[in-house]
Amino acid sequence: MGLMLWWADDFRAVFWVAIIPALLSVAMLAFGVQEPDIPRAKRLVSPIHRDSLRRLPAAYWYVVGIGGVFTLARFSEAFLLLRAQQGGLGLAFAPLVLISMNVVYALSAYPIGKLADRMSHGALLAMGLLVLIAADLMLAWDGHWGWVWTGIVCWGLHMGMTQGLLATMVADTAPADLRGTAFGVFNLVSGVALLIASALAGLLWDAYGASTTFFAGAAFSLLALLGMLALKLRR
Repeated sequence: MGLMLWWADDFRAVFWVAIIPALLSVAMLAFGVQEPDIPRAKRLVSPIHRDSLRRLPAAYWYVVGIGGVFTLARFSEAFLLLRAQQGGLGLAFAPLVLISMNVVYALSAYPIGKLADRMSHGALLAMGLLVLIAADLMLAWDGHWGWVWTGIVCWGLHMGMTQGLLATMVADTAPADLRGTAFGVFNLVSGVALLIASALAGLLWDAYGASTTFFAGAAFSLLALLGMLALKLRR
């Protein structure tokens, strides 16, 4: 009984500590972000207006399409936890999976961002897809801890290579006065794709096992990569 109370207090402490960065984020938005003045004539009645969507160029919709297919390949990180537990990781150490992935993500984001200033965004996104394919194949190949943890590291690396890059591509391809709408549509499509991807991954996991789930993720990544190459050859 005493042990259960200790665990309960421990979990409550985690959530209390999580309030601190949340409050800091709100304070930064309230006191550190200055909104530009927008003339009344430019205010839209609806944030998603048909005329606004028509003004978004083909290059933007290309980014949305690639991002949607890419998100189908990048299902919830909860499946990484499940795979690590299959490899023998105890429940108490499960947070190490997300910690490791996010540490790699954080350490790689800045140098990848510097690299994006000097090379083609499309080429860098293709490299990120290749890293995700490698991560999925490692996670699918075997449940041994060596394969699983290498796959988790590669998963974090692909996030560092692609997350900020997709946002940059959206901003670069959308008109300046429609960037809010452009990000809203992009995140809507990505959110729906993530929901479908996670549901499909769960169905495949239950029906055919973990390997099939990650092989499917690699297949969607390959599909997005082939779509990029096909468009480049067409151009």
